[in-house]
Amino acid sequence: MIRGGKSVAVALSGGTDSAYAALALGGEGWDVIGVHLLIPVPPRERERRARLVTSMSERLKIPVHFLDVTELFQKKVIDYFIRAYARGITPNPCVVCNSLIKFEEMITWIERNRVDYLATGHYARLRKRAKGGQMELLRGKDEEKDQSYFLHRLNQYQLSRIVFPLGDVTKPEVYLAAERMGSTDLVHHESQEICFVPGNNYRAFFSAQVTNRFLSPGNIVNRNGTVLGVHSGTYAYTVGQRHGLGIASREPLYVCQIRPKTNEVVVAPREGLFSRLVTAGEFTWIGKPPVKGKLRVEAQIRYRHEPAPGTLTVLEDNIVHFEFDEPQWAVTPGQALVCYKGERVIGGGWIRRPG
Repeated sequence: MIRGGKSVAVALSGGTDSAYAALALGGEGWDVIGVHLLIPVPPRERERRARLVTSMSERLKIPVHFLDVTELFQKKVIDYFIRAYARGITPNPCVVCNSLIKFEEMITWIERNRVDYLATGHYARLRKRAKGGQMELLRGKDEEKDQSYFLHRLNQYQLSRIVFPLGDVTKPEVYLAAERMGSTDLVHHESQEICFVPGNNYRAFFSAQVTNRFLSPGNIVNRNGTVLGVHSGTYAYTVGQRHGLGIASREPLYVCQIRPKTNEVVVAPREGLFSRLVTAGEFTWIGKPPVKGKLRVEAQIRYRHEPAPGTLTVLEDNIVHFEFDEPQWAVTPGQALVCYKGERVIGGGWIRRPG
């Protein structure tokens, strides 16, 4: 981490991690200010978050600035979210928000306000290579909380202006530090929800914004095309889903494919969802991309997926194939394939399909 003596804007969410980031940086001699993003949520929720952040900034004794990104967030994140489900793929709004909203807009803000760095409460680390000076993105020390997966689309300039105070600590250490600093009143419940979806009910959120055939009932079929039941709308299903299908079967069945064009949800037994091959597009690299060829790396196909080894084949600058050594379960179009060399993120792209 870059040490104190410089100015830093901390992205305050109202949660424990961002509070700890501000406390830790202030303790190291940084000139700390807070920044909070205003996004499109119901007015009552927006006011609640603003009050929480204001209270937190007063307790931290730092100024806080509110950056309204409502319109841009709707266009870049929510509209993408809706389009993805309408196409039968499962979006990852946190990855999109980080690259296109949170870091993009906040770094623009610190530049405009002559602040040196931006800090967030992400569990990830940064390292500057001695040769060439490129920034490397590394896993956080806390393996359970590591969030480098969500940050793989950040570019070199963005990484050069970021500080991750939580990269070398664990979540329990964050709570202990808050106690030692007499700041347990800053410890709040950490939400695991999608920040813009009320009650984390994405199905209700989608249906409230879309009024077309994606809301229409259709057939649940097996891979042979046999009709097994009726679904409530393709948007309500994702690859790997078992519960809520409402069909009788001698063996458990899981969603293996979604076909919006024919309004069908395809199901198969668990063994039918294993794949070794993954195609990913819009692949971005942390640092200089390699020449076309094959790389031995580990990859994750979702945030909580156990990293698994395999071979990455670079077809073009932004299209790759990945072949796992062992088949992986429920490769889901729309999620990110993120590749690692040890603890270092080398890049990632959007999963188009298994195989």
